[in-house]
Formats: sequence, structure tokens, C-alpha cells
Amino acid sequence: MTVGHYLEEFHGLPVFHFPDTDSDSDSGAGSGASVELPDAAAVAWRLSSPTYCEDEDEQWGAQFERFLKTVDVGRVRALVVGGWDEAYENSSADIVTALIAANNRLTALEAVFLGDMTSEDCEISWIIQSDVTPLLAAYPNLREFGVRGGSRLAFPSIRHTGLETLVVETGGLGAEVVRGIVGSDLPALENLELWLGTDEYGGDSTADDLAPLLSGAAFPALRALGLRNSVIQDAVAAAVAGAPVLARIERLDLSMGVLTDEGAAALLDGQPLTHLGRLDLSHHYLSKAMQERVLAALAPHGVAVDLGDAQEADDEGDGRVWRYVAVAE
Repeated sequence: MTVGHYLEEFHGLPVFHFPDTDSDSDSGAGSGASVELPDAAAVAWRLSSPTYCEDEDEQWGAQFERFLKTVDVGRVRALVVGGWDEAYENSSADIVTALIAANNRLTALEAVFLGDMTSEDCEISWIIQSDVTPLLAAYPNLREFGVRGGSRLAFPSIRHTGLETLVVETGGLGAEVVRGIVGSDLPALENLELWLGTDEYGGDSTADDLAPLLSGAAFPALRALGLRNSVIQDAVAAAVAGAPVLARIERLDLSMGVLTDEGAAALLDGQPLTHLGRLDLSHHYLSKAMQERVLAALAPHGVAVDLGDAQEADDEGDGRVWRYVAVAE
């Protein structure tokens, strides 16, 4: 039910933790200033400070300034922002502002991930985000953007001609944010991944909010679609099954949610799925009979189907049945 590890790879590059000033630091930022730094373009640089800062800890802003002075930042291709002080109370707005102010120095930047925290740092639904679209506007050559945490996240519709991958990981993604994303003009977008989450953590979107995306009118380059971690996974699956966009999707990911036989049947009874290269339904609530039906329909056509991490509903015996998404807290 939580995120348990930091990114190890981002934008096709290994993640390197920029060294902390304290060689004994446990902030996840590295092992000390004496660490030999890699080539600036060869890694995704992770900058992180403790989410529970002590007086002696270096906070994120100071670490970023040291990074700008230490590394050949004109060659940096990817940045991963980890934690910041009291991320459960303080938003990412100051970090977004700092990154925007450095756009004349980070001239080769192609990818940013904002909020690479585990549950020990800050639960995903407690991470306070902000309006992240000014960051995209400041980096027109950005090709990949990821963000974790849906609380106070804002994404009004924008135009960005370079973005190829957009990933939004939340325990609950607000309908306004969903509408802003699918209403954006992103002509180069090939991969879209949204963790829709649950209404308990602000995930109040419906399948109808996805209409511009599913109609095929948005994102003409889209080839990989992930609508994941959703409490309304059956409704999403049914909407995808009849969606015009499905015909050009090569990789479909409906994992991490509460998909049941109803949603899987709708998916199989809709448009043909045999053109897919991969279908990920892992972390699901499908019966064994339905799993066999899915495999029989798709595996002979070469579709790689992931039905791992099968779940069982909690039946209270009084008519109440509980099913859980993979990540919500």
C-alpha cells in the first residue's frame, strides 16, 4: 500500500545521489562530499534533503545551489527531486521556482521527476505539490516529466511541443488535474501514465473526465497508456474498451487497481486487443476463470499479458466487500 523504494533509473540513465555535506547523512542524498562525481550527462542527478530536517541538515534549496556550483550543469540531462523539509506541510512551489530560475544554466535538461519519496519520507498522499506547469513552460526542450503526490497538485491545460513522457503518481488524482492534463496540447506525447487513486485521498475523477484522451483527439503521438492504481478500474476498463484511441495504443497498463471480472469482460468484449504488444493488469481481483479467458484471448496473438499480484477481496460477511488499490496512503 506504499511506495518503498527510490528511483534507480530515470530517463534511461542510472540515478546518482548528489553527495550530502554530511558523510554520515541518512537522507538518501549520498555518502559525502568526497565522493567522486560522474560525468554530468551520464546520470540522472538526485537531489534530496530530509523531510524531517534538523538544524544541522542541509535543506533542499542550499543543496541545489551547491549542485549548481559543483557540477557542469550545462550538460545535465536529468534531475530527480527527492524530499524536502516537511514535504507533508510545505509545497513544492519553492523547488519549482528554483528550477525555473536555473533554466539558463540547465540548458541540456531533458527530464525532471518531482517528489521521489518513499513512505518513510512522506506518504504519497501527504506530499504537498503545487502548480507544476510553469516548470514545463520554462523548459521547452523537456522530454520527460514525472511527479509523485496529488495533494494541491495543479496542472492547468498547457501547450508543450517537446514532452514525450508524462507520469503522475498519486494515491488520489483530482478531477480538475485530470481534465487539465487530457486537455493539454502535447503533440509529441508518446507515453502517458496517470495513477488515479481513490476518493479517500482526493481521487474524485470519473471515466468521463478522460473523454478527450480516449476519443483520440488529444495526443496524436500517444502509443503507451497507463491508467493505473484506480478504485474505478472497472469503469476505466469499460471506457478504454470502446475508445477510439485504443487502436493506436501499443502498451496498455491498467495495473495496480481494483479490476474485477466485470471490467476485464468489458475489455475483452470491446475492440480487439490483439494489436497490443503488452497488456498489464497486475494487482487485480480477477477470478481464475477470467484470468484464463484473458490469456486465451490474447496470448496466442503474441500479446504479453501480466496478470501477476492477484488479490482477494475482503468479505465482511454482511454484504460489504473491500478491494484496495496498490498505493493509496
